[in-house]
Amino acid sequence: MIEWDAATIKDFQTTLLAWFDEEGRDLPWRHDHEPYHVWVSEIMLQQTQVQTVIPYYQRFMTLFPTIADLAAAPESQLLKAWEGLGYYSRVRNMQRCANQLLTDYDGQWPRTAAALTDLIGIGPYTAGAIASIAFNEPVPAVDGNAYRVFSRLLKIDADIAKPQTRALFEQVISRIIPHDRPGDFNQAIMDLGSSYMTARQPDSAHSPVKRFNQAYLDGDELAYPVKTKKPRPKPIAYVAVLAQMQDHWLMTQRPSNGMLANLWTVPLIPIEELDLDEDYQPADLVAAVETYFKQEYRLTLTAHYLDKRPVTHTFTHQKWTIQGVGGEVMLGDLAYFAGKAVTTAERQQLPMPKVQEKIFTRYLSD
Repeated sequence: MIEWDAATIKDFQTTLLAWFDEEGRDLPWRHDHEPYHVWVSEIMLQQTQVQTVIPYYQRFMTLFPTIADLAAAPESQLLKAWEGLGYYSRVRNMQRCANQLLTDYDGQWPRTAAALTDLIGIGPYTAGAIASIAFNEPVPAVDGNAYRVFSRLLKIDADIAKPQTRALFEQVISRIIPHDRPGDFNQAIMDLGSSYMTARQPDSAHSPVKRFNQAYLDGDELAYPVKTKKPRPKPIAYVAVLAQMQDHWLMTQRPSNGMLANLWTVPLIPIEELDLDEDYQPADLVAAVETYFKQEYRLTLTAHYLDKRPVTHTFTHQKWTIQGVGGEVMLGDLAYFAGKAVTTAERQQLPMPKVQEKIFTRYLSD
C-alpha cells in the first residue's frame, strides 16, 4: 500500500470534487440531505443497480413519505412496494427501525455514524452514508465502490472478503476525506466506482483521477481489489405447481421466518421430498406431485408436465432450479392446504418474490 502526503490528499480532494460538481449523477435522493431519503435509498441500493432503484424509490416515497407512514404501513403493502427488489429482510428491518426511531428517539435521527449503528438494520456503511451526507460528519462510507476505488488508487492488497479489512479502509479513507464536504466526497467515490472505475471494464484512461490511480499507472488495476471467492450456492431442485381450482389459483404463503418470509408463491415442492428415482421421467414427476397433493393437502390434483426449460434463481447461499407442473384441483376443502385460492386479479395484489414472477413468466406466457 502506498501513502499520500498532505499535498497529494488536497490535490485529490479538489480534483474529485470538481469532477463531481460537474458530472455527479442527478438522482432523486440527492435533491436534499434529508436523512430519511438517504437511508431509504441506501437500503434499496444494497444488491440493486441504481437505474432499477429509481422508480422503486419514487413509488416508496409516494406511499410512505415519512418515518411515521413507514412505521404504520401494513406488512402486505410494504412487501408489495418492495416486490422485485429482493432480500425482503431489508424492508422488514426498515419498518422495525422506523418504529425504533419513533419510540426511542422521538422521531429524531442520531447525528453520528457511531450512534446510527444502534438502529436496527443500519451497519457501518449505511451509518457512514447517512452521517456524512445528512449531517456532514467526516466519516467514510465503505462499500464495494470504496473498496474498489481506494484499493486501486493506493494498491491496497488486503483481502476485502475478511471482516477486519473494513477497519483498514476506514482508517485510510478517514485521512483523505475532506471535513468540509464529506457527503459529496463519499457520493463522488460511489459515482467514480460505477463509471470510470468499474469492476471488470474500467475506463481509467479517461478518469478524472487517473493520475492518482497507482494500479492503473502500473498496469495491474484488475488485480484490485483482492477478494477470495465465496463458496458456490447450494443447488436445490423444486417443482412449482401451477394449480387451479375452477377459476382460482392455489397460492401458498411462506413461513414468517426464513427465506422469502410471508411472501406468496405457487406450491413449491422440493424434489427430494418426492419419491422419485434418480433417472425419473416427466410422467413420474407428475404422478409424484399428484400423490403429494393427496397426502399433504388432501386434494385431488390432475396434473400435467409443463414442457419448458426450468426456471433458475440464485440467492446468496442457494441456487434454485424449478420445473413447472400445471394442473386442476377438484373443488374441495382447503383446510389442509397452507394457503388459499385466489382469482387472477387477487393473485396480482399479493406480495410475491422475484422467483415467483419468473415462474409465471416462464410457464404462463405463450
